Amino acid sequence: MIPAPASGEVKERDRFPYATWGPWIAIGGTVAALIAGLVLSLPIFLLDGGADTDDLSLFATVAVQIFTAIGFVLIPFTLAISYGGGGFREAFHRLGFRSFDIAQSTMWVVLGILSYFAFSIVYAVIFGTPEQDDIAGDFGPIQVQILLIVIVAPFAEEICFRGMLFGGFRRRLPLWAAAPAAAAVFGLLHYSTGWSTVVPLMFLGMVFAVVYEKTRSIWPAIGMHMFNNALALIVLTA
Repeated sequence: MIPAPASGEVKERDRFPYATWGPWIAIGGTVAALIAGLVLSLPIFLLDGGADTDDLSLFATVAVQIFTAIGFVLIPFTLAISYGGGGFREAFHRLGFRSFDIAQSTMWVVLGILSYFAFSIVYAVIFGTPEQDDIAGDFGPIQVQILLIVIVAPFAEEICFRGMLFGGFRRRLPLWAAAPAAAAVFGLLHYSTGWSTVVPLMFLGMVFAVVYEKTRSIWPAIGMHMFNNALALIVLTA
């Protein structure tokens, strides 16, 4: 847990939200992150013979996923450094990389998982079980699937969608408005895995945002995201 200053007052750099940019900059940063991933992936498409995205080789598919993740990390750090200065250390802090109270964070993560499971059950009863495309198989060996889906994707996406996007929204909006706004972007950008999964992923994005704010650190949200993706991978590959 972050120690309180001796004076009893919270330092400005430790006030939540940590972002020093607003909603429009956050939206622009998200668009830039997507574009950066595409630009970095362009040589791969060309080397792969200009193949359709649905007909890429295993190497190209994995490389595109990695470059997309790089875009999701590179742009938020660039933005965090540009808006406030201080170098990479301060950028880490502005994106939510803080120490946290283990007991309190565990409580919020457990509550988040239970609320998402409850929502998923109700959603499935009303609308049917979401049909999610099995993208895991596109990444080849199980070790690569675990690396990309369970480790790389949660880390990069939390930096982009919670650290940068939600952080920027939260700078001007209350939690009840900022969390759904950022979660809507998060969910819609996962449409490629199946449209029926968009709403559940929006709810999950809101849960991640609440966990991030309540724990004052992005680490618990990253851990929860990894757990969710690991569980999804188990289900898809079972």
